[in-house]
Amino acid sequence: MEPSTPILVQPARGYWQRRKFLQFPYKLYAKEPCWVPPLYMDKKKMLSRKKNPWFQHGEAEFFLAFRNKEVVGRIAAIDNHRYNEENNTQVGWFGFFDCIDDVEVARALLDTVEKWHAARGMHQLLGPASYSSNDEWGCIVEGFDTPPIFLSPFNLPYQPAHLEALGFQKAKDLLMWDMDIVKPPPAKVLRLAQKIRERESVAIRPIDMSRLKEEAVKIRDIYNHAWEKNWGFVSMTDEEFDALVADLKLIAIPEMTLFAEIDGASAGFCLTLPDMNQVFKNMKGGRLFPLGILKFLSGRKKINRGRLFIMGVKAEYRRRGLDALLMLDTFLNGRKLGWTGGEVGWTLEDNDAINRLIHLFGSSPVKRYRIFQKDLPRA
Repeated sequence: MEPSTPILVQPARGYWQRRKFLQFPYKLYAKEPCWVPPLYMDKKKMLSRKKNPWFQHGEAEFFLAFRNKEVVGRIAAIDNHRYNEENNTQVGWFGFFDCIDDVEVARALLDTVEKWHAARGMHQLLGPASYSSNDEWGCIVEGFDTPPIFLSPFNLPYQPAHLEALGFQKAKDLLMWDMDIVKPPPAKVLRLAQKIRERESVAIRPIDMSRLKEEAVKIRDIYNHAWEKNWGFVSMTDEEFDALVADLKLIAIPEMTLFAEIDGASAGFCLTLPDMNQVFKNMKGGRLFPLGILKFLSGRKKINRGRLFIMGVKAEYRRRGLDALLMLDTFLNGRKLGWTGGEVGWTLEDNDAINRLIHLFGSSPVKRYRIFQKDLPRA
């Protein structure tokens, strides 16, 4: 029996290596019917130490796996200093993980990342996360039969199988919920909302795009406080949040970007984005130019789905039903736009309060993503 061809894993540091790193998933998944090529320029910016403010507090090394000089996989070793400082942990992360259906390729990539983190004194490896819970998080373990919605990761069933074969175990599952808004909202939701509005001096209003800088400060405050106790959460710096706002303002819709206010104070926030994947799926290789821009401009007018991307209520305003009002007004405003539905999430599998609320709207999980973990040997 002939020995198998060795797998060579190398850092992707130069221009051409980094280009191969970026392009690999577009080649790997090109023929997959559920693959939606993300915007190439956005992925390129994610890897840029000059343009991505995450690198102000984090480090990453990008690796490529070769067999016979052909790229067969990629991965990133991610050291999120901010996460470890806020959570008092010594955790390393892996992300941007894609490879052919070969467990030995996966082994070579993950062994490289494990050694990279062990040399830095990390005790545990978590992932996939590119780069944190504020970015694309987890890999699909259920729901492979439908395309992922906007800003959601993609993988094939063999990826979680490889991770399990290599000793990784479940750390936490994340749920994406399907939302049908063709029918009116359930009567029990309307009754609940009416009681809340009568009981609380709450106002639900759309974002004021003419005062975006002021509004962004309120959103950042709600975001960093509403999720600070959630598993895996890491707060965003001002620079990271400003970069996110700059990106999302190009596609955000005011009536789907809502504040909940109590006596004039910002108490909660809900952001639902149009499902840009309905446009991206028709753009070859995720490229805007030369012809992609035409498909982008014409396609965005036909979007009829959205993703409830962010929703949070400050701790001092919880258990007062503000999240129900934000979801209901989002539901009703989506109907006015002519949307048919979309997805809500992700949510943590054990966040019973929010999961019960989403279920109350008649939703059910459509995808399950998983964060895996593995203990690292200690020196």
